Amino acid sequence: MTTAIVNATVIDGTGRDPITRGAVVIENEHITAVGAGVEPPRDAEIIDAAGATVMPGMIDCHVHLFGKVAGIMDRQRLPTSLQVLHGAKNALRTLDSGFTSVRDAGGSPQGLKMAIAEGLIPGPRMRIAVTHFSQTGGHGDSTMPSGAKLSGPTGGGVEWPDNIVDGVDQVRLGVREALRAGADFIKFSATGGVLSPTDDPTHTAFDTEEIATFVFEARAKGKTCMSHAQGTEGIRNAVFGGVESIEHCIYPDDETLAEMKKRGTFMVPTLVAPVWVLRYAERAPDSLHPESIRKAMDVADAHKIAVTRAIDAGVRIAFGTDQGVGPHGRNAEELGLLVEAGMTPMQAIVAATKTASECVHMANEVGTLEPGKLADLLLVDGNPLDDVTMLMNRDKLLMIMQGGRQHKNALEVESRAATSA
Repeated sequence: MTTAIVNATVIDGTGRDPITRGAVVIENEHITAVGAGVEPPRDAEIIDAAGATVMPGMIDCHVHLFGKVAGIMDRQRLPTSLQVLHGAKNALRTLDSGFTSVRDAGGSPQGLKMAIAEGLIPGPRMRIAVTHFSQTGGHGDSTMPSGAKLSGPTGGGVEWPDNIVDGVDQVRLGVREALRAGADFIKFSATGGVLSPTDDPTHTAFDTEEIATFVFEARAKGKTCMSHAQGTEGIRNAVFGGVESIEHCIYPDDETLAEMKKRGTFMVPTLVAPVWVLRYAERAPDSLHPESIRKAMDVADAHKIAVTRAIDAGVRIAFGTDQGVGPHGRNAEELGLLVEAGMTPMQAIVAATKTASECVHMANEVGTLEPGKLADLLLVDGNPLDDVTMLMNRDKLLMIMQGGRQHKNALEVESRAATSA
């Protein structure tokens, strides 16, 4: 099947200037032509964009499809089977909001990724970390003073290996179990965090030998590491230890930002995450641990400043939200926050397309509108370069296409074959 989207403003995701009155031709799953003056094949179904903008499907490098911070204190009462169904619903909400690919940073099992890939349920293409490694008492250890654990499914056998590891030997075993469970990335916390009950974002976790073991074991299977890292020393340890992607990155020093630029290390800011913690604190303060609310207030301003410094330093910024902290389907709010931090609307879109595809190791498949890439694309009613926040409005998403399949289409399709007959 061949489809041609014509009369469109084309933002191809590379950062190049938009193409006016452009066309995108799709044959089956792949893009075959992009540009101005492209003549659609005679047998193509024609979609007249009428000046709307076509752009790549967006990619979120940090989500938790099994996550739901609102009501976190009650999470332990939910059966795993129910969490699986919630995860499927969250996947659909994410796709409905224009995100055709995601990297799940801990919680989602291989089965959810496979179900989407096989077409059993709708959702974004997935890369997964499976679990989120923490030292005892670190960010990722959800053991409360009472002994209750507030985490989602973990320590649940082959699909969810235990995430608490201490020392090189346990790190090595944990990574191997996560890889066996289907992990595409290995995620660990190099610092404390906001939502964990017994640490602080400035606390340093895992020593350099343990970090080296994470990185070595991942590389031995052709994988890389992503690290939750918020405090200065932990960010530094992760970057100099060879971690590819730094999540949150709230208190980096100048030397580490320079090293990130030199190495091509990604920063995944997730600016929207503490925003949602504070919103929940206002709406339902009893739903969160009081210390989490305090910590979110403490880091909010520093987080924005750090992203601006990283942009100015030339660090590669890859789009990520930490959704699961905030509600699924609201991912595009991060775009406006990136612009507030100093990006242009085009730079923010590139962060959510081309750069994000590189961060999640999918650049050969998605992220830009180029011949040979999978036809993951959006048709937007308006120009997001004028106001990038319009991408938050689902009604503005006239079409969501994934692998050439129209997940959503509010426009008429003209069949040339039927017209010529």
